[in-house]
Amino acid sequence: MSQDWTVIDLTNYLKNILETDYRLQDVTVSGELSNVSRPRSGHIYFTLKDSQATLQCVMWRSTAARLTYTPRDGDEVKVHGKISVYAASGRYQLYADRMQLAGAGNLYLEFEALKRRLAETGLFDAERKRRLPQFPTKIALVTSPTGAAVRDMLNVLQRRWPLAEVVISPTLVQGTTAATQIIRALQRANAETPDVILLARGGGSIEDLWCFNDEQLALSIANSNAPVISGVGHETDFTIADFVADQRAPTPSAAAELATPNHQDLRLALDQQIEGMQRILLDQLERRRLELRSEDARLQAFAPHQLLTYSREQVTELNRRLSSATDHLLKMARLQLQRHHNSLETLSPVRTLERGYAIVQHASDGAVIRHTDDVNPQDQLDIRLADGTIQAIVSDNSK
Repeated sequence: MSQDWTVIDLTNYLKNILETDYRLQDVTVSGELSNVSRPRSGHIYFTLKDSQATLQCVMWRSTAARLTYTPRDGDEVKVHGKISVYAASGRYQLYADRMQLAGAGNLYLEFEALKRRLAETGLFDAERKRRLPQFPTKIALVTSPTGAAVRDMLNVLQRRWPLAEVVISPTLVQGTTAATQIIRALQRANAETPDVILLARGGGSIEDLWCFNDEQLALSIANSNAPVISGVGHETDFTIADFVADQRAPTPSAAAELATPNHQDLRLALDQQIEGMQRILLDQLERRRLELRSEDARLQAFAPHQLLTYSREQVTELNRRLSSATDHLLKMARLQLQRHHNSLETLSPVRTLERGYAIVQHASDGAVIRHTDDVNPQDQLDIRLADGTIQAIVSDNSK
C-alpha cells in the first residue's frame, strides 16, 4: 500500500538517508567548474560537471575566506565535502569545505612543506624585515620588460614620485628557468645600488606563479642589499617570495605605491608648515606689541623726571627683545625652507642632466638603457638632455 507524504516529510526523509550514509559525508568529486557565483554574502555557488552529469555545490563564506585559489569557470578542480538536500529547492547538492585545482594538489603540498621549513629557520620573522626608505632616489624593478605589470608600476612611479631614477632589471617570470633568471635579475638590480627593489608580476595560476616558490630565490631575497617589496599576482595569491620579502603588496601597482611617497602630499605638507610658521611669527610680533603698549601705559604714571630716564631704558630693552625675537623666527623659517628646497633640488634629475649627463630610453616603452646589451641595431631611442630630447636609431651596439 502506498504511503501518503507531504513534500517536506518526503524531502526530510531523503535528506536523512543521504546524511546518514557515511560514504556521502566524506566525498571528493572531480569535475569542471561552471556558473561560479560569489555574491556579497561571501558564499560561493557553483556547478561541477563532466560530459554526462552536473552537481550543484555551495561553499559557505567562512570556508571560502580560507581559499588560496580563486575559482573560475572552466577550471578542472577537486572538491571535498558532504552530500545533503536543500529543502527549499528540493535538490541534493555538495556542501564543499575544500577545493583545489586538479593536478595542483602535489604543488600545494610542496608549497606548504617549503613554507613550514623556511618559517622554522626564521626567514619570515618580522624582526629581520627592513624598513622601506621614505624618499627613494633610485628604484629597481625586477619583472618582465613586456608585461602589463611593468607598465602599471612605471605609471604609478611617474605619478607619485617622478624625482626617483627607475632601473629595470628584466627577467622571465614564468617557466622552468624563471627562478634562476629572477635570482640573476635581483643580483643585477643590487649592483645598481637602489634604495628599494620591486619584485613583481601579474596574476596567474599556481603553476604560473610557481617560480616564486623557489628556495634559492627566497634566500636571494633575504640576502638582498636593498629592501624588497613583493608584488606577485593578485590580492588572493601568495608565494614564498611574499613571505620572505621585506613587505608584501597585493598587486604590482600597490608595490609601486608602497615604495614611494606622493610628491603632491609633500608639497601640501610643506605649504602647511610655512603657513604655520607664519602664524607663529605673527603671534609673537603681536604679543611684543601688546607688551610694549602695556609698558608705555605704566610709564605714564611716573613723575616727569623719572619717566624720562625709565622710559628710555625700557623702550630700548623692549626694542632689543622684539628685534632679537623677530630675527630668530625669520632665521628659523629661512632655514626650514632652505632645507626643503635643498632636498627637492638634490633629488631633481634635471640637475644631473645640466651637468652634462643624459638619460637614454627605448622610444617604445620608455625603459631606461644602462648597458649596451639592452639595445639592438635599429632600435629607436630617446636621448633626454637638460634642454630637450634627441631621437636616435642604434647603428651598432658592439662594446
